Amino acid sequence: MTKFLFRQLYDAETSTYTYLLGSNKEAILIDPVFEQADRDLKLINELGLQLKYAINTHCHADHVTSTGLIKSRLPHVKSMIAKASGAKADIHLLEGDKIHVGDLEFKCIATPGHTDGCMCFYLEKEGLLFTGDTILIRGCGRTDFQQGDSGRLYDGVWQKIFTLPEDTVIYPGHDYRGFTSSSVGEEKKVNPRFTKSKVDFIDFMNKLGLAYPRKIDVSLPANLECGIDFKP
Repeated sequence: MTKFLFRQLYDAETSTYTYLLGSNKEAILIDPVFEQADRDLKLINELGLQLKYAINTHCHADHVTSTGLIKSRLPHVKSMIAKASGAKADIHLLEGDKIHVGDLEFKCIATPGHTDGCMCFYLEKEGLLFTGDTILIRGCGRTDFQQGDSGRLYDGVWQKIFTLPEDTVIYPGHDYRGFTSSSVGEEKKVNPRFTKSKVDFIDFMNKLGLAYPRKIDVSLPANLECGIDFKP
């Protein structure tokens, strides 16, 4: 296993997890939040790392990414997001692409469904999977906006995520109940949504009746522009 640095960071207002990983003095931020940019950059500096990439698992509706703000302060940093998201970025990712940070190798796994541009990032050697909103602990992201598709989400999870080794640790994009991580085997066994049949899953998701996302009218347009020039 590669020796690496790992930090799980949290934004309390939106219950969003940001992940910092570093290897050989290089670092990557996954799903950084605009309001936490100062915290994240201070931590990176304190740890003696050079940020290489700021990457998003999808085009978020509940918070504004800090990738644009980070790039304004650290112009060498490259932003990344799935090409299917339709959002701006320095690098657009496709299924099977690999991201190298020091000795770490992230494999890109396209998992549309919550949005059509969702992507998970898999550290195979280390047994870690960063799932964004594709899988949450005992749940998943909603599918009623941003080209959401419950059937695609279900198929992607069962075909691409639940086929990974069961001891793979899942780190989600959010948690609302105090959990920090899970595993492929655990979610495959007890996730109350994905243990349903596909038909029942689609029916369940269609009947959630969730409120309109509070920040979507601000967050989504900003995130389609990579958060560049966003003014809160």
